[in-house]
Amino acid sequence: MPANILVVEDEPAIQELLALNITQAGHNAIRALSVEIAQGLLRETLPDLILLDWMLPGMSGIEFARRLKSDELTKAIPIIMLTARSDEYDKVRGLEVGADDYVTKPFSPRELNARIKAVLRRRAPQMTDDPIEISGLRLDPSSHRVTGNEAPIELGPTEFRLLHFFMTNAERVHTRSQLLDKVWGDRVFVEDRTVDVHIRRLRNALSVSKHEDLIQTVRGAGYRLSTHMSE
Repeated sequence: MPANILVVEDEPAIQELLALNITQAGHNAIRALSVEIAQGLLRETLPDLILLDWMLPGMSGIEFARRLKSDELTKAIPIIMLTARSDEYDKVRGLEVGADDYVTKPFSPRELNARIKAVLRRRAPQMTDDPIEISGLRLDPSSHRVTGNEAPIELGPTEFRLLHFFMTNAERVHTRSQLLDKVWGDRVFVEDRTVDVHIRRLRNALSVSKHEDLIQTVRGAGYRLSTHMSE
C-alpha cells in the first residue's frame, strides 16, 4: 500500500530529487517549500511520514518537529530529518525532539528509500509490501493475494485494505471511526455502520479457511484481530 509522504524542503532541486525517489519507490510525494506551506497541507490531510529538512526559512526543521510531536493530532506521524550536519550532537538533538531517523546530505537514493521503508515498517507497517502471516492466514500486499492454510481467499478491495490494517495492528482494538480514518481515509465521508457491513463481508470470506473468528467484536469499543484461533 503506497504511503503519503510529506517532503518539507526549501531547495527546489533537492525537493524534486526527493519526490522522484519517493515516487519510484511506489509512494506518493506531497511537497512543501516551507513550514508555513506544510502546516496548510497538514490541515487538509495527515501524511503517513514526513521528510523534514533541518534548515528551513522562517521556522527551523527542528522547531517544527518539536511542535509536531507536541500536537495531539500530528504526534504519531513518523519524521525523518534531512540534514547537512554530520555532527553527532545535532543528530541527537533531532532524535530527542521525536524524529524517528535522519539522513545526512548528500544522500544516496538507496539509503533514503531503505530508511523510509525501515521507519514505515516500525511505525506504519500497513504501508510496506512485506507479507504478513497470522495463524495460517497470509496476506501479500505486493501480489494482492490472501490465502488461508494455503487456500486462496477472494477479497474485495475494501476488505483487503481492512484485513491488511487489522493484520498489521493485531491485538489492538479499533473504533469504527478509527477504521474509517485508517482504511477509508479522512477525506471519505461514510457512516460508521459501513464498517459493520465490510466486517461481515470479511468474516464471510475468511470462513472458507475457518479464520472468521480472528476478527473479534469488542463490545462497546470496536473490533480487533486476534493472533490466536479460537478452539
